[in-house]
Amino acid sequence: MIELIQAAGWPIWPLIIASVIALAIIFERAWSLRLERVLPTGLLQRSVDTLKAGAPVTDDGSPLGRLLATGASMVGRSREVMKESLEETGRAVAHDLSRYLTTLGTIASVAPLLGLLGTVIGMVEIFGAQTPTGGNPAALAHGISVALYNTAFGLIVAIPSMIAYRHFRGQVESLLVEMEQQAVKLVEIIHGERP
Repeated sequence: MIELIQAAGWPIWPLIIASVIALAIIFERAWSLRLERVLPTGLLQRSVDTLKAGAPVTDDGSPLGRLLATGASMVGRSREVMKESLEETGRAVAHDLSRYLTTLGTIASVAPLLGLLGTVIGMVEIFGAQTPTGGNPAALAHGISVALYNTAFGLIVAIPSMIAYRHFRGQVESLLVEMEQQAVKLVEIIHGERP
């Protein structure tokens, strides 16, 4: 591995840093966006039962719990005020669920460009090794290895990063739709429009 990094030259270091950051984000988002963590099963019914018992609904630490606690705190207020409060909390929850995804998308977009930068640097080394009397085969080989390794590593970083980015974006959107539906149910239950 050390030989590979040495053969790729200094342009590989930004790609290595980007790959470490991308992996950290992928693991963090995979852990944080688990369905049971975001949308605990039966939380809406527990919140409704708590409201019917006359006790305050508290935030259980999940994004859905945060949203339902906000809605429950608006009992006795108009539907419009409740809706506005839920939308405000929903925007904050959506922001939290999308955390780090912009960085992951940026890495997916920039990694091929960093690989291309390494390719250009390798080509410069190749042309720099050429002299009117001939070329230095060792310098030519080094320039080729810099060019090819950086291109390949840029794609190796970009492809999984883009796949993960698209997957997590879709997952966040699905979670937000489900949370919105449960918040609407809570509003309808509180206002007596749903049993």
